[in-house]
Amino acid sequence: MAQRFGGKYSPDDRDEENASSFATSAPSANTFRGARVDPVGMRPNLMVLPAGVIALLSVFSGAAGLAFGLLAAATWAGSAYLLRDGLRAEAAYKDRRVARRPALPRKILAAVLCGIGALLAVWRQDPGSLSALIYAAAAIGLHLTAFGLDPLRDKGAEGIDDFQRDRVARVVDEAETYLAAMSDAALRVRDRKVEQQVEAFQVVARDLFRTVEEDPRDLTGARRYLTVYLMGARDATIKFADIYTRSGDTQARQDFLALLTDLEQNFAARTRKMLLEDRTDLTVEIDVLRDRLQREGVHLDTR
Repeated sequence: MAQRFGGKYSPDDRDEENASSFATSAPSANTFRGARVDPVGMRPNLMVLPAGVIALLSVFSGAAGLAFGLLAAATWAGSAYLLRDGLRAEAAYKDRRVARRPALPRKILAAVLCGIGALLAVWRQDPGSLSALIYAAAAIGLHLTAFGLDPLRDKGAEGIDDFQRDRVARVVDEAETYLAAMSDAALRVRDRKVEQQVEAFQVVARDLFRTVEEDPRDLTGARRYLTVYLMGARDATIKFADIYTRSGDTQARQDFLALLTDLEQNFAARTRKMLLEDRTDLTVEIDVLRDRLQREGVHLDTR
C-alpha cells in the first residue's frame, strides 16, 4: 500500500499543526531496530505453481487422470502452505535467544507432501511405474536441499527447568498475539507516525520478552507487563483505530501517541530493572564463591 513520504523537510500539514505536541511523543527507539522481514520470499511462493499447472492439465484427462491430478495439486498446495508456516516458525526460533524446537516439523512434512504430489503426478501418466518413486525421492531431496530442515533441538535451554520454560513460552506467545493485533489495528489507521510509534513500542516490548526468556525467574515480576498491560495496549489500539478511521480525531491521535510513549518508557524501565537485579544476583554468587574458596585456603587475586 502506497504511503506518503515525510521527514524533517517534507511538508505535512498535520505535523505542522501538532509539531509541539508530537515532539514529546516521538519514539525514543529506532524503529529499524528489531525490524522483521517476512521469511516467506519468492521461492516458497513459487511452490504453488505446480499445483495450479497440474490441476489445469488434469481437466483435459479422463476420470482417473482428473482424480490423480487433483490429488497431486491438493498435496502440493498443502506442501506450500506447510512450508510457509515452517519458515516463519524457524525465523521465530532464530529470533529468540531461548526457544524450544517446533512441535511440528513443518518443513520436513512439506518435503514429504511434495514427494507424494510428484508421485501422484507421475502415476497419473504412467500407473505402476517405478519412475514415480524415483521422482518422489528426487522431489523430497531437492525440497530439503532448497529449504533445509526444521530446528530439531531446543536452544539456550540448558539449566532451565522445563516447567518454568513452558510457562514463559505460553506467556510470551500470548504477548506476541497482542502485539500482532496492535500491528493490524495500526495498519487500519493508515498513518505513518502511528505505525512507527507502534513498531517502536513493540521493539521495547520484545526486549522485555527476551529478558524473561533468558531468566524465567523474572516472569513473576514481568507478568503484569506481558498480560495485563499488553492486553490494555491492544484494546486501546483497536479502539483508537475505530475512532480515528471514522472521525479523524486529531486529539485522539495525540493521546494515543502519548500513551504509546508512556508504555514504551515503562517497559524499558522494567527491562533495565530486571537486568540490574540479575547483575546483583551474579555479584552475590561471585562473592559467595570467593568466600567458599578462601575458606578452602584458595586465595584469589581480586585486583
